[in-house]
Amino acid sequence: MAKPNNGQEPDLNQILKNRREKLKNLQEAGKDPFQITKYNMTHHSKEIKDNYDALEGKEVSVAGRIMLKRVMGKASFCHIRDKQGDIQAYVARDNVGEDSYKDFKKYDIGDIVGIRGEVFKTKTGEISVHAVEVTLLSKSLQVLPEKFHGLTDTDLRYRQRYVDLIMNEEVRDTFIKRSQIIKEIRNFLDERDFMEVETPMLVSNAGGAAARPFETHYNALDEDVKLRISLELYLKRLIVGGLERVYEIGRVFRNEGVDTRHNPEFTLMELYQAYTDYYGMMELTESMFRHLAKKVCGDTKITYKGTEIDLGKPFGRLTMNDAIKKYAGIDFEEIKTDEEARALAKEKGIEIEPHHKRGDIINLFFDEYCEEKLIQPVFIMDHPIEISPLTKKKPDDPTKVERFELYINGWEMCNAYSELNDPIDQRERFAAQDANAEAGDEEAQHTDEDFLNALEVGMPPTGGIGYGIDRLVMLLTDSEAIRDVIAFPTLKSLDK
Repeated sequence: MAKPNNGQEPDLNQILKNRREKLKNLQEAGKDPFQITKYNMTHHSKEIKDNYDALEGKEVSVAGRIMLKRVMGKASFCHIRDKQGDIQAYVARDNVGEDSYKDFKKYDIGDIVGIRGEVFKTKTGEISVHAVEVTLLSKSLQVLPEKFHGLTDTDLRYRQRYVDLIMNEEVRDTFIKRSQIIKEIRNFLDERDFMEVETPMLVSNAGGAAARPFETHYNALDEDVKLRISLELYLKRLIVGGLERVYEIGRVFRNEGVDTRHNPEFTLMELYQAYTDYYGMMELTESMFRHLAKKVCGDTKITYKGTEIDLGKPFGRLTMNDAIKKYAGIDFEEIKTDEEARALAKEKGIEIEPHHKRGDIINLFFDEYCEEKLIQPVFIMDHPIEISPLTKKKPDDPTKVERFELYINGWEMCNAYSELNDPIDQRERFAAQDANAEAGDEEAQHTDEDFLNALEVGMPPTGGIGYGIDRLVMLLTDSEAIRDVIAFPTLKSLDK
């Protein structure tokens, strides 16, 4: 909890001691709040305010945390906070009884109470509840942050998200919107006849993405296993099985660094649709982003940190090569060999690894020169084959694949393919990945024999796509960092 904010505040240890003493006195008097198992709450704060005309003079029961209390002799006011916001209660001795009023005066900020009474307006016009009964439901033994400044320490906010949610209304709104976003994604995909499924988190081969996995040991089987880094290969197996349209929203785990857009544990959605290609995924993505903006934000024009982003206009389309040509003035169509690409990288100060080939270097140039300039929605298309081991080649240019990434606000929002369904080609791509792994690439994929067997059984032409849900929530809630949209983000232990 936050400490008192200046030297004039009472001693924190004494405050905590007093709260425990109050609890002990309640328990000795047979009024232990922790013995109460339920409370019949009939309304929330916003419901009462939104429906005042219908509820005026009617009895309601509300419950929440005391955030403000003003004791004035025989009558007092308090503000209680529930999931919808705050509402004022008027507590008078003559209405609740002398003993109950004495107890109420001893309640602390942070205590959770239930209040039964009539809805009315005060002389100042504030919608309130005139209490006839006050019940202490839980005693807070800690101290909330000072009310005017709230909880502002960023690290403490993430470590004590429960306090952050109590003190900061915008934080509660962010997580409410996150839930709405996921609900609307499901609604959108349900309308398109997609089936939600679940696939394993513990896997022997963590494939489907270029990332380093977390590793653990399965004692019962005496086998080393990995936490999944992607949902892809199991979802494709379901396409092979004939389910045709599947998706999963789930946690994936990548053993990588933490920054404003990356958390080692994050939420990924992947979907696969038989009998379509990456153009079909473009249409689905554009339609889904508009749907989410309208439902969650109320408009297809959104604002992120002061920049207006228009999700209503047709999304741009630009090949990766053309993007580099546009923003870096370099045409990789004229750079034919790995040696030429390496020489250019050295000339431009782009750091490369010994195993990097022309396609890898194209991607590094894109990252360096293009990403941050892609503010309005644009599909970056036709990636090099070297960085796309699970994607179909372009029929007219086998050095590229039918792949796109959607960029908004300089961020990669999703990654989509015309999925590779040729088992012979896929085996060759896996072999190239195995070679990269042997050369020291810790993010390389490995041959997955069961997946190859599934492809040999036969997978129809398929379009697939993966969305980072946390980054999408950041965009639609105007949140600055991924930690702001993950309830309990990864943090270094305090005892390290």
